[in-house]
Amino acid sequence: MKPQVILSMEQALTMTYATLRFVHLGWRVIKLEPTPLPGRKTKGDPNRYIGRPVAGKDRHSYFIAPNLGKEAIAINLKKEAGQKLIKQLISKLNVDVFCTNTMPIRHKQLGLDYETLSSVRKDLIWCSISAMGSKYPDVPGYDPVIQALCGYMDITGHSDGPPLQCGIPLVDLKAGDEAFTQIILALMERMQTGKGKKIDISMAQVAVSWLHTFLPMLDMGSPPSEIKRSGNQHRQFIPVNSYKTSDGYIYIAIGSDSQWIRFTQIPMFSGLDQERYSTNEGRRINKIELFGGIDAITKKFSAKKIAEVLAKAAIPHSPITPIEEVADLPFIAENALNTITPDDRTVRLPPPAQNTEYLKKIKNKLPFAPAYGEHTNSLLEEIGLSSSRITSLREQGVVA
Repeated sequence: MKPQVILSMEQALTMTYATLRFVHLGWRVIKLEPTPLPGRKTKGDPNRYIGRPVAGKDRHSYFIAPNLGKEAIAINLKKEAGQKLIKQLISKLNVDVFCTNTMPIRHKQLGLDYETLSSVRKDLIWCSISAMGSKYPDVPGYDPVIQALCGYMDITGHSDGPPLQCGIPLVDLKAGDEAFTQIILALMERMQTGKGKKIDISMAQVAVSWLHTFLPMLDMGSPPSEIKRSGNQHRQFIPVNSYKTSDGYIYIAIGSDSQWIRFTQIPMFSGLDQERYSTNEGRRINKIELFGGIDAITKKFSAKKIAEVLAKAAIPHSPITPIEEVADLPFIAENALNTITPDDRTVRLPPPAQNTEYLKKIKNKLPFAPAYGEHTNSLLEEIGLSSSRITSLREQGVVA
């Protein structure tokens, strides 16, 4: 599929991450942000001002990674002239995909709705991400709120502790991945039919779509207590858990009876070779004693020593890697992306979900995230506006 042009009215993370995945393909992504509201000190995407300052006042650390390689334009869509500019951008730049994670109730008000924009380009792919989809247009949504609403917090944490959110914004990222997938599918479909498509993604539905090992079990005899918070234990496979060592923790995942046999053949764990533990069901019934027995052994040895014997027996395991050491893992370091800040500092980035020819071509180095409205002039010039016209639009508050 040839590179496409994407115009995205995006902020925060979920759609911003979705369009980053298109940057990884070498596609052109234009980030559309609003002009400043009267009296407000910050401009555009609120995430520009979250984290530590990196480049000027409007590019803080939380903003950088999801916005690499994009162009940025700032337009006042509350003005008719601003909405006209959007149509011109779509027409003159041959925009293939329009994205937004603005609340659906605002789509028509801002001239961003599918009906309006598809009238400019009939084969436009239009994609929205919102809290609960366009059927609930006035519901705002952030990742932790959706986690709370959709049961994630009820199943995350220790059984005797409070509900917790996941360590990463899973719902934001899952919804972003879904947008990426559905847009790719719609573009493939367009190649056959020549027709555009409206894609409406609900963060809440996306979140619950991942609960395959939870919701169906309630209808198959599992009481709620069996699938709720269980700390680092696996709810069904025993004894998958984290265990203390003499110098930290190690995670051990035994997912079958054959792995259990190999595990108990390791000399340091041979004392656990007992009939009551010989099946997963037996281990589940006696899990408290089993967890304690393993813990009593592992805390006598270093994580490195335990890892050595587990590796020889082909038992899945891992030390608990500190987050500051993840980028140095060999399989990550060899695929990691990077960017250079305006003051010439190198910033290491997560690898792409899948390596691409484009990233290989640019040697995994992405252009730095754009300043607020950085490409407004150049983009307006590209669609044929004169410098005097651009100045006039700026004076009228149509562009920033």
